[in-house]
Amino acid sequence: MINLLIFWMAEGIEGTPIPYSPRMDDSITLILLGCFFLSSYVLSRSRKFLLQLVNDFLLHRERTNIFASSTATDMRYLLLLVLQTCVLAGVTIFSYFSDVQPELMHQIPTILLLGIYIGGCLLYLFLKWVIYSFLGWIFFDESTTSLWLESYSTLLYYLGFALFPFVLFIVYFNLSLQLTVIIGLFLAISFKILIFYKWLKLFCNNLYGGLLLILYFCALEIMPCFILYQGVMQLNDFLIIKF
Repeated sequence: MINLLIFWMAEGIEGTPIPYSPRMDDSITLILLGCFFLSSYVLSRSRKFLLQLVNDFLLHRERTNIFASSTATDMRYLLLLVLQTCVLAGVTIFSYFSDVQPELMHQIPTILLLGIYIGGCLLYLFLKWVIYSFLGWIFFDESTTSLWLESYSTLLYYLGFALFPFVLFIVYFNLSLQLTVIIGLFLAISFKILIFYKWLKLFCNNLYGGLLLILYFCALEIMPCFILYQGVMQLNDFLIIKF
């Protein structure tokens, strides 16, 4: 009996694997630290300009180019903020699917999965930009299209600032999946409401135009969200099969 016990102890006991948690992932920690330092740096350098963009958006100032007073340095900072928004959106998607499809975390390297989600957000944003530019070129004058694109960019900058504390709570405060979905939907709906507000200010001249605007809004803002979600689900299934 003693010999059997000694043999059993020497062989060891197979432990229960610890489930994956984003807060224990060094790559996510480094990404969030990078976003924090980037936000702090940009705010310290271009805070007045960012406030000016908010005022221009809310007051709907009719100018040919709201970046007329900006510098090349400001533009570089703003591009970094767009990149930060895509990165944080990718981390949000990653955290969501780590709860919904935990098998992804065990089969696929997390850094690869993060890169795919962030790249998907960048591609989605690029396609939206191309579509907006194309439709503006067909239906509207250049100044109106330019004003809309710049207003859309302003929303993206501030969406990144809003996503940062949201991602921190998801990763380090262990929010429940239900609460994560509720807060995420609140941010997404608020973002879409601000887009629709700007559309009304820029493109709606009468009741007939308002009805058409609602149809275009559903086609350009609501449907792509469902397509993106289904696309990510299909991509996850493909990755699980391949890996």
